[in-house]
Parts: sequence; structure tokens; C-alpha cells
Amino acid sequence: MIEIKNLTKKYGQVVAVNNISFNVNKGEILGFLGPNGAGKSTTMNIITGYLPSTSGTVKVDGYDIMTHPAEVKRRIGYLPEAPPLYRDMTVTEYLKFVSNLNYVPKKKQKGQMADIMELVGLTDHRKRLVDNLSKGYRQRVGLAQALIGNPEVLILDEPTVGLDPRQIIEIRRVIKALAKERTIILSSHILPEVSAICERVVIINKGVIVAEDTPERLSMGLDRAMKLSITIVGPKDKVIEAVKKIDGVKYMEASSKTGENAYKYMLESQTEEDIREKLFFAMAENGWPIIEIKPSVMTLEDIFISVVTKGQEVQ
Repeated sequence: MIEIKNLTKKYGQVVAVNNISFNVNKGEILGFLGPNGAGKSTTMNIITGYLPSTSGTVKVDGYDIMTHPAEVKRRIGYLPEAPPLYRDMTVTEYLKFVSNLNYVPKKKQKGQMADIMELVGLTDHRKRLVDNLSKGYRQRVGLAQALIGNPEVLILDEPTVGLDPRQIIEIRRVIKALAKERTIILSSHILPEVSAICERVVIINKGVIVAEDTPERLSMGLDRAMKLSITIVGPKDKVIEAVKKIDGVKYMEASSKTGENAYKYMLESQTEEDIREKLFFAMAENGWPIIEIKPSVMTLEDIFISVVTKGQEVQ
């Protein structure tokens, strides 16, 4: 649906985006991450046609943004970090204004606006001035304007910035509902939000892509050793001593007591070898039941910090 190839943007001698390439598939939610000044907003502004690139191509549904800008813009809805709202208008007046800008036929405007307001939870506020809405509802108005014209692609730049936890949950729900029929690029500094919503992430730093994959695969790519969280019933010191004797175990330590003579442990192997079978037989031999075992994977925060601070590229 979106194809970005060898995209570069320079401001004089400063390279804001440096020869990046990635695709976004139809119906996919892509998380676009990076620290401040990494080139995220510049890239999104180029995709939406607000900025020209220095070189490279951006295609949306097969249309090049440079040669067919009107076709691309017709297919994109954009929610910038600070939505450009006219606060002296009511919600309905503002969405009608945006509808006219997007050349939505007059006979379709009323029905489309009603559907969008219902989707983002603005129906009961349609007659209120935008200026009198809370920040959370103004963000919904910004999202509603991005949906005018029924675009196939949504570019969302920090859609939940400044919202309280309840409002964040509501906006996440709306975004997930929108993804059923649309392709979405979501930029956010709230990493748990990206992890909860996005199927795949692209991490950019200093204008170049340093990681691209699902959070799970990125975790595996950065963290080759196997890490396990295990709960075992047995004498703590003897359990640790027995596990450390297993070939391939790097370290083993108790993290908490979960019941009478039951402890939770963190275990890490020396390589990516799966040591769970050896662990099972070692504990069975001693009569110490394993009542829980699960992988302990890197969080998206861990991945982000690793690739940004080390400049590590993950294949």
C-alpha cells in the first residue's frame, strides 16, 4: 500500500532523512519510532505531501507523491501532533469545513460526518464549540478530520500525547477499530501503546532505519540467549545449585517467593539453545515440580533503547 524507497531529505548540509526504504502493507498498523530529531515527522510530512523530498520515492497505492500528489493526498488522512483545529467552530461546522476542503460531495457530507462522529465518540458533542472541549475530545476531532473523505491510509503523529490514561485507552480502541479497513502509520513516544496496537515497528535514528520487524522478532534478534521465568517447588538453595550444574546455564537466581517452599527464578542460558528439556529432567530427578515456566523477552522499551543507544541494526 505504501512504498518508500531511498528517501532522503536535506536541509542545507543537514541530512534529516538518509536514504531510508520500507513498505507498509494494506491493512497493517505500523509503529514508527525514534527519539526527538530522528526524522520521524519529516518522513511523515513527505509521505503526506507537506514536504518535498530531496531524492527517493514515496508511492501510495501505486501513485507517486511527486507525480500524482492529488491522488496520493486523496488516499491519506493525516493527524499531526497538534491538530489544526478552528476552535471558534462547533464540531459539526469544523467537519463540514474539512469536508468541503476535501471535495466530499454535498449529498454525502451529512451521512459521512455522522458515521465518523459515531466512530470516534463525538456524536453527543457535535454542537459544542471545539474550544470548549477537553484535550481528549479535541484529539478526537483531529482524528475525525483525518477520516473525512474515507481515506485508505491514516498517518497518526503522537495521537495520544497529553491525554490521561482513560482517554488513551479510548483512542487506542478507536485506532484498532479503524485498522480493520485502513492502513495506519502510528508515530508515538509511548512505547507500550505501540506494542499494544502495532503489528510491526520501524525504528529510525539520526535519519536512518536501525530496526524493522515485529516486536517479537526484534527481541529475538537482539537477545540471542534464552531467558526464562520459572516457578519451582523445592528448597531454594538446592534448586539453584542443581540448575547451575545444567550444561548451558549462564546464571540462575531467585526473584520472589510465591508460596510455601515455592520460588520464582530468573534463568538465562549461555546461548540460544533451548534448555527447558534438560531443566525438566533435572527437577524431576530431584522431585521438585516446575509449576510455571515462560520465556522472558525484551520489551519494546528495551529494544528501542538498545538500537538507539548502540546504533545497532537488526536484520
